[in-house]
Amino acid sequence: MATTVTLALTAGEPAGIGPELCLQLAMAPREEGIVVVASPELLAARARLLGLVVELVPWMPGEPAVTAAGQLSVYAVDGLASDQPGRLDAGNSQYVLSTLTVAARGCLEGIFDGMVTAPVHKGVINEAGIAFSGHTEFLQQLCGVERVVMMLATEELRVALVTTHLPLKDVAAAITPQRLRQVARILNADLKTFFGIAEPRILVAGLNPHAGEGGHLGREEIDVIEPTLEQLRGEGLQLTGPLPADTLFTPHWLDQADAALAMYHDQGLPVLKFQGFGRAVNITLGLPIVRTSVDHGTALDLAGTGRADAGSLHTAIRVGAAMARSHRAHRLGENE
Repeated sequence: MATTVTLALTAGEPAGIGPELCLQLAMAPREEGIVVVASPELLAARARLLGLVVELVPWMPGEPAVTAAGQLSVYAVDGLASDQPGRLDAGNSQYVLSTLTVAARGCLEGIFDGMVTAPVHKGVINEAGIAFSGHTEFLQQLCGVERVVMMLATEELRVALVTTHLPLKDVAAAITPQRLRQVARILNADLKTFFGIAEPRILVAGLNPHAGEGGHLGREEIDVIEPTLEQLRGEGLQLTGPLPADTLFTPHWLDQADAALAMYHDQGLPVLKFQGFGRAVNITLGLPIVRTSVDHGTALDLAGTGRADAGSLHTAIRVGAAMARSHRAHRLGENE
């Protein structure tokens, strides 16, 4: 089985740091095939501004991606309206979505083994009159799946979320048996498919302080979480919990687990970002394709300065490549 994979890398918001993070990849040789899905004019303009000497090599499906230092394969996408760093332009919105569509469809068609995304700016896309709530929901719709799961990971820790971008007052009502079952099943299945873990061990956080303390601090654990976890254990899932979130993220528990499942965004992600901000990766589970992303935003104030740190992008590529290899091995195993 070939070990080299080819990943599509979308350059993200043209006014942000995404284009220069892509260019930074060309400063050193690469093991994996990376194809930047973007406007060549945008990349060339940013390279000139930063004084980077990068040969942008046009790429077409079926060709190998260049991996030498000083070169970068580019799959051209038209429609760029402006390329001013730090200055948002709603006229670029359709171009940005076109890069995502090209990359995702390329993954579905087997042209790419996975996709890595630089950050986009949701607000300016909405200003263009396009309903857009983020990469995750966009790819969910494009791939036609019912539920996706957000997971952030470092090399040492994986944290998935039952709910994502909800006001805190709405979280408890959103944690239903159906949602919890769907999320846990997706997490369990994708740890097998994309991470090669034969029998995933998952820690599950409670919702309330002290996991409800026997009902004295809330009944969600008793009424929803515990019965649902028991049902899933009957299906063979290895789930420990619900555990108090303030002690779940300690070596005593984490050393025995492959991933943690948090009930809401700010229950799990502050721990992970404290542990590894700048080298973490955002992963979308539940898709039929590999998708990883950086753990930061567009950083408009840094765009064009040359001070952007590509650490998270390097991690996203490493994790994406490993997931793609595991996915390939899983498919081959199913076909034997």
